[in-house]
Amino acid sequence: MAQFVDSIEAAVDRVLDTVKGDVVLGIPLAIGKPNPFVNALYRRMKGNPARRLRIVTALSLEKPVGKSELEEHFLGPLVERVFEDYPDLLYVKDLRAGTLPAHIEVREFFMKTGDYLGNPAAQQNYISTNYTFVARDMAVQGMNVIAQAVGAKGEGEGMRLSLSSNPDVVFEVVEKLRAAGQPLLTVGVVNRKMPFMPNGAEVAPEFFDLVVTDPAGTHAVFCPPNNKVSAADYAIGLHASALVADGGTLQIGIGSLGDAIAQALIVRDRHGDEYRRILESISPDGIEGRELGRFDLGLYGCSEMFVNGFLKLIEAGIIRREVFGDVTLQRALNEGEIDETVTPRTLALLLRHGRIHSPLSADDVAYLKHWGVLREGVQLDGDKLVLDGTKLPNDLISEANLARIGETMLGSRLSHGIFMTGGFFLGPRDFYERLRTMPPQELAKIDMTRIDFINQLYSDNDGQAAVKRAQRRKARFMNTTMIVTLLGAACSDALESGQVVSGVGGQYNFVAMAHALPDARLLMMLRATHDNKDGLKSSIVWSYGHVTIPRHLRDIVVTEYGAADLRGQSDSEVVKRLIAVADSRFQEELIRQAKAHGKLESNYELPERYRHNLPEALEEKLHPWAQAGLLPDFPFGTDLTEDELHIVRALKRLKHATQHPGELLTMAIKSLWESKDAPLPYLERLGLAETHSFKDAFVKRLLANNL
Repeated sequence: MAQFVDSIEAAVDRVLDTVKGDVVLGIPLAIGKPNPFVNALYRRMKGNPARRLRIVTALSLEKPVGKSELEEHFLGPLVERVFEDYPDLLYVKDLRAGTLPAHIEVREFFMKTGDYLGNPAAQQNYISTNYTFVARDMAVQGMNVIAQAVGAKGEGEGMRLSLSSNPDVVFEVVEKLRAAGQPLLTVGVVNRKMPFMPNGAEVAPEFFDLVVTDPAGTHAVFCPPNNKVSAADYAIGLHASALVADGGTLQIGIGSLGDAIAQALIVRDRHGDEYRRILESISPDGIEGRELGRFDLGLYGCSEMFVNGFLKLIEAGIIRREVFGDVTLQRALNEGEIDETVTPRTLALLLRHGRIHSPLSADDVAYLKHWGVLREGVQLDGDKLVLDGTKLPNDLISEANLARIGETMLGSRLSHGIFMTGGFFLGPRDFYERLRTMPPQELAKIDMTRIDFINQLYSDNDGQAAVKRAQRRKARFMNTTMIVTLLGAACSDALESGQVVSGVGGQYNFVAMAHALPDARLLMMLRATHDNKDGLKSSIVWSYGHVTIPRHLRDIVVTEYGAADLRGQSDSEVVKRLIAVADSRFQEELIRQAKAHGKLESNYELPERYRHNLPEALEEKLHPWAQAGLLPDFPFGTDLTEDELHIVRALKRLKHATQHPGELLTMAIKSLWESKDAPLPYLERLGLAETHSFKDAFVKRLLANNL
């Protein structure tokens, strides 16, 4: 039985009394961390060097922090309004500052993108692993405590718990450690603001050794605001959306690219003529063979990360293709032999495939009632089927009797269908609020479940490879990468130096599934260029010193300039297709390098239609559709006010200029000749209402001229 504890400090006492010696704490990635409990344990162990603490986790999130005085002034009110009482993790603060005590270490298998570059402790303690190996590797670390934030309904003995955002690895961790006889203390900390997710996420309180009900465990859920969707993002999303088959399966990720894909799919479904014209304008090879029609059958969402874009697709009626956890039913649905409406044909099909028998056994009746084929009240009484006083022979062979069963005992529609499967979620404030208030019958169609179910076709325990293959028909696995080589390898997690940018996560798993399923495709998406302090660089390169996905697993690469289908192509054709979707400022150099290495014939010339891959040309093509409201900056809204958006744009221009001295000089000269005034509320927000130095006055002038 679970022990209920009404104090976080008392729960920490229990952990320290139960676990002798060092504590190895496992906590979920992203929002499933019980921050108040983790902070209390961290404080206690920080003050006791005699005992070591190791934290094993991923994606430790903290509220945005300004990297300059301007950013700090701007972010203060925004963070207070958006993140409310979200408590930052103390170990994150110390890890960033380089002040972790010697007896405490943090080992992460996925880091917030780019946040720990140059941080020795974070880089040295990073664990490179696939998402599906995380449970195994947590066990390798010697984990003896696992703690998780949980949603809750009810009180006392009637309390129900949900793993909410993070049923991803906890089940497998508990199974593996207990099967190996490894001691493990499980702690569930109730956060009443976590959405209560049903299905695979719901657990009995007895799943945990300790259930912490302290009100201090309840706080706002971390909620990253929606990012602006750029023209490049939209172009990538549009190209990707035209590769999604109706009646298929979709996986996408977080951020502006995920929002761009979701909005492009909505435009395709609701504004078909305009969608076609937009695609024609940005597709040098035309749109023949692309998927352009409405989603008459709908899509099934199956993604390790359930993001806001998926929720918007559910609300738009695009994510609505229900799948069922029975291979016979699912295959029959796929083949169009039956649909979700229950008829005598449904019974006849299940009988023909040997899934049920005539006469029906007790197990058959239970199976049919579970899937909604028979009404809930149907009972087996000897050789009769009974419902509300009606008795019929337990015989499905007789067509006349089958018809009578159909008239009186069949359900109306298949039940327990799922149209969205996810392992964890993360989104803006309104995303969580929608999940909290969603009608139960809709929420029941969303299944938060184990990552070993989602991210691979085969796993140790589920025995469901056949049903997963049947459910994931026409799958489109959309992943983001940083660099693609001209031979088709992708680098998504680290730099050439070995410095980790983020992590492998589940990318390899989805790549493998895309090749294992007969009608699936992998879409590896990236912006054609990236800009940093070293200047503008091509994201398509001849070679790179580190790869995440080897070139023999290449499939489709999507940039803002098109989709390059690389599957089954020769090296020279791969090179040509990738150069065709590269930024035109780098194409000649890429051609030169490919020829120099013997991968491109010496007389090859890039066709004229690919020589205009430039951001200005792309902006011009998409601008009318942005003006028409089909491609808005924030398709799913934003937590920022209009004034804040104006300030953000100006600050981004200034920040970019500080990394490029020539641009900063031009901006400075222009500001001297074209003096403008910024609105007083903007200056007050940024601490520039009164200037006390030449630097402040200069920054004030730059800001005004960039608004």
